[in-house]
Amino acid sequence: MNKQAPDSTKSVFRRAFLIYLLSGIFAVFIVAKIIRIQFVEGDELRSEALNLSVKYIDIKARRGNIYACDGSLLATSVPRFDVHMDLSRSTISEHLFAENVDSLARCLSEFFDDHSYEEYLTRLKREREEENLYLLIGRNMDYFDLMEVREFPIFNKGQYKGGFIVEQKDRRETPFNMLARRTIGFVREDYYVGIEGAYDSLLRGTDGKRLMKRVSGNVWLPVDDQADIRPEDGRDIVTTIDIHLQDVAETALYEHLQTHEADHGCVVLMEVNTGEIKAIANLQRLEDGSYYETYNYAIGESFEPGSSFKLMSMIVGLEDKKFSLDDMVATGNGKIKYANQTMSDSHEGGFGTITVRQAFEYSSNVGISKIILKAYGNNPAAFIKGLYKMGIHKPLGIEIKGEGMPFIKSPDNNTWSQVTLPWMSIGYELRLTPMQILAFYNAVANDGRLMKPMFVKEVQYAGQTVKTFEPVVLNPAIASKSTIEQAQSLLEGVVQRGTAKNLNKAIFPIAGKTATALIAKSGGYKIDGADYNASFVGYFPANDPQYSCIVVVNKPTKGKYYGGSVAAPVFLEIAEKVYATNLEMRQRDTLSRIDVKPASIFSKAKVVTFLYRALGITDLSVNTESENDYVRILQYGDSVASGTPSFDGGRIPDVRGMTAPDAIVVLESAGLEVEISGKGRVSRMIPSQGTPVRNGMRVKLILR
Repeated sequence: MNKQAPDSTKSVFRRAFLIYLLSGIFAVFIVAKIIRIQFVEGDELRSEALNLSVKYIDIKARRGNIYACDGSLLATSVPRFDVHMDLSRSTISEHLFAENVDSLARCLSEFFDDHSYEEYLTRLKREREEENLYLLIGRNMDYFDLMEVREFPIFNKGQYKGGFIVEQKDRRETPFNMLARRTIGFVREDYYVGIEGAYDSLLRGTDGKRLMKRVSGNVWLPVDDQADIRPEDGRDIVTTIDIHLQDVAETALYEHLQTHEADHGCVVLMEVNTGEIKAIANLQRLEDGSYYETYNYAIGESFEPGSSFKLMSMIVGLEDKKFSLDDMVATGNGKIKYANQTMSDSHEGGFGTITVRQAFEYSSNVGISKIILKAYGNNPAAFIKGLYKMGIHKPLGIEIKGEGMPFIKSPDNNTWSQVTLPWMSIGYELRLTPMQILAFYNAVANDGRLMKPMFVKEVQYAGQTVKTFEPVVLNPAIASKSTIEQAQSLLEGVVQRGTAKNLNKAIFPIAGKTATALIAKSGGYKIDGADYNASFVGYFPANDPQYSCIVVVNKPTKGKYYGGSVAAPVFLEIAEKVYATNLEMRQRDTLSRIDVKPASIFSKAKVVTFLYRALGITDLSVNTESENDYVRILQYGDSVASGTPSFDGGRIPDVRGMTAPDAIVVLESAGLEVEISGKGRVSRMIPSQGTPVRNGMRVKLILR
């Protein structure tokens, strides 16, 4: 027994040693792990733990508003609410649910009026059994609806006892509904449209941050207001759009599109001096026959403009002095063949031999193409160079995305052929957008200055202007002054004597150009079953341009399809309503009619004498050899004096102050041809008085 005792003791010691050794190793491991956690992994683990209990959430910035030029609200963000319900037993007690589910089902049925009380009751009980944590109750509710719903049974206990979950989101709304909708635009994910898209970086502002912590029940609460990073609201955009003119333009376009059952159309109204876009409408026909803004055709649709391009052709030729407006061109029977293609005039039987001016006024395809082919047939590159010099081959660079690219073909293009030049001269084998065409015509109205179309006037923040936008001149002179004046007279002639004579009934003078362009199908142009683009582009009042406007009607299918019959009436309706509601324009026109300088009266002696007697004026005598002699009455302060003008037979007589009939008599007796623009008395002469007379010279008289 004694011999075995030491062995037993050794065994106990060995086991104890092993236990202490293992405990020591484990202790060392624990200490090492603690050291590693504390000094090596500590920051990372603390961060992970913090992320499980604390987090930042975004505080959405308020998106800025978009305003019309008069402060009318065009687009704003309105809060909308989605309501969900947490039906879990950990949130809503059994007693609360059982006592109130019937009442809640009845309230929901009466409020939404989409399901019966029984259907709501069955649904709530079923979702309760499944412990649905996120049952949709309603979407896009406004604030007042939300306040009513939150008082329903169970919901009135709030989120953590009644399972009432509210999610707020901002919905963009346009108070004027469809007006300028596509130009105002929208932003959806990475899709940027219109002003909303172009100025998104300013409108959206900067989101803030809010520190939240998790408490018992997996509930997140704000830590402290001081920990918030406050959002910076977006800037407000003030546009150039005049909501009243926008309504006029859109209504006129809508009615005429319906009348002609057209596929789509657009209208743009621009302020001449600044390039400000005052109205822009784009309407497309839907399956039910109504019209809606689905695409910004004015900015994005490049098309073959047809006869409106004839102005560009004329300006190039006039600028290069290739012809004068009084040159003659033989249009024959209105048909001409270029290679294997026949070009025709719309006028049956043709116009015969006419002047270049008349070829433009009557919109003779044959006449214009022959003029340009004669001038540039041996050097078509010079014609293209003239077009490029005016800048029409470049986009306008407007801020709104989606501008269609202009296409002006050059002779080195592989599609250039022997028929390209004559067809280009009348607006085919090239492409421009309505906005690009309007900008060019606006430049003619603006004495040659090409303005960049302008949609935004200023940026505001908290009601204060923080940035303004000034008009941008893209080209200070698209052509010389004399060429621009001739172009203006051509456009006025179209309305006075040409294809837009139906606009001559307006009480103010209009200048512009009609166009009826055949739309290519399957790579060619077919008369049978043809589709057309009908358009009119011009400005008003012609004697003092304030606004330019383009109207394009695509594929009119009912009745007429010519630009003068389909698009020009839309232009006239818009122009007359603008004139009628624009007091400043009417006052300007009235003043220009009565403030005739330098002569108060310039007429025959017998007419002046009659006026004096009728007015009871006896202290001023009119001394002439004949009562048919002309007398000029000049004003000096409060008094007047008479004098008999003398005309130098070798120079253009000064007929300023005369009425149109008297001026025509004097000038024609001097062997001059006369062109009239405006109403009232002669205010300006082109060429000016005193210019040496040449055979066949034409004088333009500006009446005001």
